[in-house]
Amino acid sequence: MNETTNKNAFFHGLRQSLVVTLVLLLLCGFVFPVLLSGISTVIFPSQANGSLVYADGQAVGAENIGQDFTEPYFMKGRPSAYNYNTYYEDDQGNQYYNDGSEFAGLSSGSNNYAPSNPALTERVEVDIEAFLEANPDVKREDIPADLMTASGSGLDPHISPESARIQIPALAAASGLSEDKLEQIVADNTEGKLFGIFGEETVNVLGVNLDIAKAMGLVGDASK
Repeated sequence: MNETTNKNAFFHGLRQSLVVTLVLLLLCGFVFPVLLSGISTVIFPSQANGSLVYADGQAVGAENIGQDFTEPYFMKGRPSAYNYNTYYEDDQGNQYYNDGSEFAGLSSGSNNYAPSNPALTERVEVDIEAFLEANPDVKREDIPADLMTASGSGLDPHISPESARIQIPALAAASGLSEDKLEQIVADNTEGKLFGIFGEETVNVLGVNLDIAKAMGLVGDASK
């Protein structure tokens, strides 16, 4: 086999490799994602667009992402290492979490503290005291565990039905709504087990607070 033949074989193999790479790049990097996005937009339009929740025609959140609610008439969710990425800006444009600490940018995850880490004990104690102050009729030992434990993502939009019900007396006092009305709102936003078997019942905190805002006349039309 002469030198010319070797060169031809080399460039032939190189050309084949480049063609295969470009074809796969086109199919896997463009055609396939566009096709799936198009199909999902047609079949599942809400989910494909982020399961957004609207109030008075404006997006106020997403069904599957929690938020940090600070008003006393709104239900509280689980702790979040990232404060659910909820922040505010001062007059100089500086961004801060609702607890006053500096906003670190959009993130998800947890602090991943070990049970022996003093920082975990300190964080839980602070959260317990804050919860007892907002819910004076609740005893320390009656606080549901999920209200004091953060999720792995730090963006969990759900709490347990027990965690929702225990907040109702304080919410009634702050919102002016009756406890019966609030219990119905919680029931309306309670999601059952998957297929009636998997997981546990959960309450969507954003859904509850949107219904509370609507009942208080803070918003008019709301869609979830």
